[in-house]
Formats: sequence, structure tokens, C-alpha cells
Amino acid sequence: MDSVLHLATDPAAWLALITLIAMEVVLGIDNLVFIAILTNKLPESHRDKARRLGIALALVLRLALLGTVALIVRMTEPVFTLFGHGFSWRDLILLAGGLFLIWKATKEIHHNSDPDAGDDMFEPAPSRLGFGAAIGQIILLDIVFSIDSIVTAVGMTDHIPIMVVAVVITVGIMLFAAGPLANFINRNPTLVMLALGFLLLIGTTLVADAFGVHVPKGYIYSAMAFSVLVELLNMQARRARHKRKEAKAAEKTG
Repeated sequence: MDSVLHLATDPAAWLALITLIAMEVVLGIDNLVFIAILTNKLPESHRDKARRLGIALALVLRLALLGTVALIVRMTEPVFTLFGHGFSWRDLILLAGGLFLIWKATKEIHHNSDPDAGDDMFEPAPSRLGFGAAIGQIILLDIVFSIDSIVTAVGMTDHIPIMVVAVVITVGIMLFAAGPLANFINRNPTLVMLALGFLLLIGTTLVADAFGVHVPKGYIYSAMAFSVLVELLNMQARRARHKRKEAKAAEKTG
């Protein structure tokens, strides 16, 4: 109790908390985009439930992992060497998650761009995504992003209470933002392809990180923000053209 009270009155602890929350929110964008795209493929009546359950599971996973911080730290130690690079369990998890994201994004891009999507190497027997399958895929990526998040958090502070508070606040923000983000992507089909491009980029950076090539997150999210800005301008231009067409049509009929 005394240690918690000490942290509550320590300015350095508050600074670490704010920094950690900001970092967790940035890292959570990847997870949110994936959840938004995946749940939008479900029947509308199941989408909100799947988002809430997926994000709740992310909270449970991260809190459970915080209880095994010592084990998580050891996961960064190399277990074998290949081509001169030492691979840890964290690297292998990031590699698996990155390859899954690349496969998933490529598959979705293929089916979104193919006007006659049928049997193919990505989906030999097309079927509607089920609720259980969606939750299973969300859990898989939750594990990858949670381990990456906890490893980063351990590098910033060694106070477990600060990590717990940061995780709870971050997941609360994700829970609040998940619905509006998914609905916004669903209402604007051009954003779906952009979001899939983000997932492809994120998957590639996870694979690179697994091989010891660290790509600063600032570069990734700056590129993503710029792409979103360009697409928002395009959306505004399309709305302006649509209004002009409606005005001209009204003049002709008038």
C-alpha cells in the first residue's frame, strides 16, 4: 500500500504513466484496424459483440501477461541462432503474427479487388466468416500485440501498478473507439483497401522486427496518417462533385 501511495505522489511515476498510455494507444491502433476489418465481415447483429469481446480478451491477456513479467522478459533471450541472428521466443511470435497479418491482408485485398472472387489458393471453399472464427483470429493477434506491448512497457518502467493502470486505460480507449472506427471504415469502402494496406505494412514490420531489423514506429504511423489525410481529402472532393451534380440536375429539372 505504501509503495502505491508513493507512486501516486511521485511526478516521475505520473510522467511514466502518461508516456506509457500514449505508447499503448499508438500500438493499439494496429489491433483496432484488424478488429474493425474482421468484425465488419460478420452479420451486423454480431459486430458490436465481437468487438467488445475481442477487446475484453485483449485486456485479460495483457493483465495475465503482466503477472508473468519475469517470463516475458526471458522471452527476449535467444533460444537458437540462424544465419547469424539469434531468435528468441518473442521473435518467433512476432514472425508468426507478421506472416499471419501479411496472409490475411493479401487474402482480403485479393477478394476486394477481384470482381469474380471464387475458388482460389487463398480460400478453396468460400464460406461466410463465423463468430467463433473471428474471435479466434482476434485472440491470435491479441497475443502477438500484447506480448510486444508488454515487452515495450517493461523497457519503460519496472512498476507493475503503472503498467496495469496504463493497460486498463488504453483498453478502455480502444473499447470506446472500436465501434466508430469500424463504422467509419464500413461507410467508406475506399478506406477498406487503405486499412488492408496498413495491415500489410504492419505485418511486414513485425517480420522485420523478428529478424532484428527495427523500423521506428514513428515512420510507420506518419506514413499511415499521411495516407489517411490524402484519402480524407479525396472523400471531400467526391462529396463536392456529388453536390455539384445534384445542383446541375436540379437546375435542369427546374
